[in-house]
Amino acid sequence: MRGRVVVVTGGTRGVGAGIARAFLRAGAEVVVCARRPPEAEAVVEADGRKAEFIPVDLRDPAAVEGFFDALGERYGRLDVLVNNAGGTPYRLLGEGGAERHARVLQLNLLAPMTATLAAYPLLRAARGCVLMVGSVSGGRPSPGTAAYGAAKAGLENLAASMAVEWAPEVRVNTLVLGMVRTELSALHYGDEEGIAAVARTVPLGRLAEPSDIGDAAVFLASPRAGYVSGAALHVHGGGEWPAFLDAANVNQGESPDR
Repeated sequence: MRGRVVVVTGGTRGVGAGIARAFLRAGAEVVVCARRPPEAEAVVEADGRKAEFIPVDLRDPAAVEGFFDALGERYGRLDVLVNNAGGTPYRLLGEGGAERHARVLQLNLLAPMTATLAAYPLLRAARGCVLMVGSVSGGRPSPGTAAYGAAKAGLENLAASMAVEWAPEVRVNTLVLGMVRTELSALHYGDEEGIAAVARTVPLGRLAEPSDIGDAAVFLASPRAGYVSGAALHVHGGGEWPAFLDAANVNQGESPDR
């Protein structure tokens, strides 16, 4: 990836930082963006190289346009856009009005669309690619995070449509993530005992590390995936052990150790 320029939204921590580090290790020039700068000890670096941080509110279309205009002037090109920024609090549908849930949709669906449209001229000139960071929540019921699941489902469909409309100049793919161990895992899964219990529900026996996601992102952005567009790559450790297999009283077989 030497000579390539990569932007990772929400790239200052967690999965985004893991993706940014993977591109740094691959030799790319990496720019990470978020609303707030990382703490000094959380600067994203790998192999002695650092990602540049540029602040931007991805929910502000004018600010996003300005970000990519400045990026083009500074670097002269953009090869890869990774739409990673997103997230949601746990909130049942009946516990918040439509406006609260709409903000989740704005961050996880409209903001990636805004960023991608703003980046398109640079990506087209470089014959680059877009990576949407999706979630298994977009392909199954997502109680407590319904708006997030709906946004991720929409994001995957958006990527597939972009891949058709923008071919052959720009490839567009989605990384469909399962559970990832980050500095915020305790908010979702509890203490170390809770995290370990959740990890045992994954066929591969562990949560993903941010570096696992980063490696997959580098592959999809590389020439080795040059014929891959409109695809959804599941990076989820095999998914989830079906609950009915534990509930049934026949054909139990070799189920994971609970």
